[in-house]
Amino acid sequence: MALKNPYEKYQNNAIMAARPEELTLMLYNGAIKFINQAKLFMDEKNIQKSHNVLMRAQEIIAELNATLNMKYDISKNLRSMYEYILNRLMEANMKKDTTILDEVLEYVTELRDAWQEAIKIPKKK
Repeated sequence: MALKNPYEKYQNNAIMAARPEELTLMLYNGAIKFINQAKLFMDEKNIQKSHNVLMRAQEIIAELNATLNMKYDISKNLRSMYEYILNRLMEANMKKDTTILDEVLEYVTELRDAWQEAIKIPKKK
């Protein structure tokens, strides 16, 4: 697969070299980016672009949900949260409602910030 530009190559290398916890952080950041883009596209009345980026945000949340390890209690709570976020993203996409996106953005940002702090804690051996 030939990459089109140096930034794409750098980004691909960063993903390939990332630890699993860093990949999760990248997914959260991607979801935040796409939700913010959707808000801008909705404000511009660009229905197709808002739909496209919301679909990408939904794919990210679905991936986070699918990769949960259900042997941990927190995963049950996260599953409920991800399902709620997915439903709200779909609703925002159908209604083109930025108010819903503001709500979802707050949740995803809180999850990202908590994850960012959690990966800073050294693992006990």
